[in-house]
Amino acid sequence: MTPDTLAAWSLVGVYSAAAVYLVAFVVFLLDLAKRSAAPAGAAAVASGNAERTASGGSTAVLVDAPPAPPTGVAAPNRAARVALALTAVGWLVQVAAIFLRGVAAGRVPWANMFEFALMGTGIMVGVFLFAQFWKDLRFLGTFITGLAVLLLGLATRNLYVDVVPLPPALQSAWLVVHVLVAILGTGFFALGAGISIVQLLQSRREAGKLQRVRMLRTVPGADVLERLAYRVNVIGFVLWTFTLMFGAIWAERAWGRYWGWDTKEVWTFVIWVVFAGYIHARATRGWRGNRSAILAIIGFAAVLFNFTVVNLFFTGLHAYSGL
Repeated sequence: MTPDTLAAWSLVGVYSAAAVYLVAFVVFLLDLAKRSAAPAGAAAVASGNAERTASGGSTAVLVDAPPAPPTGVAAPNRAARVALALTAVGWLVQVAAIFLRGVAAGRVPWANMFEFALMGTGIMVGVFLFAQFWKDLRFLGTFITGLAVLLLGLATRNLYVDVVPLPPALQSAWLVVHVLVAILGTGFFALGAGISIVQLLQSRREAGKLQRVRMLRTVPGADVLERLAYRVNVIGFVLWTFTLMFGAIWAERAWGRYWGWDTKEVWTFVIWVVFAGYIHARATRGWRGNRSAILAIIGFAAVLFNFTVVNLFFTGLHAYSGL
């Protein structure tokens, strides 16, 4: 096959993956609706199961409702399993699309914004899927698949470029390591932000609000979610630290200086500072609970701002090719 044909099949794969993610998003929504409609007693049992899973098997104390037979719980769990399976299928299709794009280009497929969005979305969904072997995070399925559909739709509609040769500044092995760790860090930050959003909602329910949102009784408590978000964001922070380091080394090789206050460099550093502050405040100042969650969400918002607004509306040495 010619490179143009491979690129065309890659684009078909991207559209197919987005379609499967959309179906998974709808099924995840149906699961949430069923959880919300479940009787209070059943929701409490589901909450106990979820909290025991998230805490590694420890027993959780339930205060929302007395224990009751888990009637009405099997259907939502079955829907969540179907949605998770669909997400895995969509991810495999997207991985194939990324592979075809790379073969068509004859290089790693993350040299422009379209390829970065394609790879970044794949990493985000992949982190979510593989995290299921660690904790049951299916309650984040709506957030992850919805964000994946949105990003892939925007990428194919507004950012798509044909396969083109790399500009001289990008013809380096540092393209592989620098951009890869940045994409991995973004994936973990996205997962941490999703957990933090659910944590804020769960915290309001535990404070006596949002009592009618029964779905929240089927997810771990706010404290458990806060600890999960912290662990995920620490991994993202370590990866982002390497992003800064590798970027500085690459900048010295390409432009003869380690740091030049380019717009992209500044915002990469801003993101690092936000998450460094998040970790420091939580560890030394007792910033836990809602304040910790808000900081994590602000950090991920800065990541999205860096990827969209900075790339599209600011000029600098990091301007992506093909736009």
